[in-house]
Amino acid sequence: MQQIMATITLNYNARNIHAQKTLEYILSMGFFTVEEKEKKSGLELAFEDIEKGRVHRLITPRSRK
Repeated sequence: MQQIMATITLNYNARNIHAQKTLEYILSMGFFTVEEKEKKSGLELAFEDIEKGRVHRLITPRSRK
C-alpha cells in the first residue's frame, strides 16, 4: 500500500488557550505528526541572502566612517 503524505500549515494565536487545546487534541489522536523545521544560524542565513541576491551592499566598520 502506497502512503500519500500532505502538508497542513496552521496559523493561530499561540496565546489562545482554546486553539492550543484543540491542536493538542488533534495531535493526540495520532493521525498527524509535527515536522520540525531545521533552524539555521545567522551566518547560514547571511550566506543564503548573498546566494539569492538579497544583499546589494556590504557595510563594514570602515565604510561607516
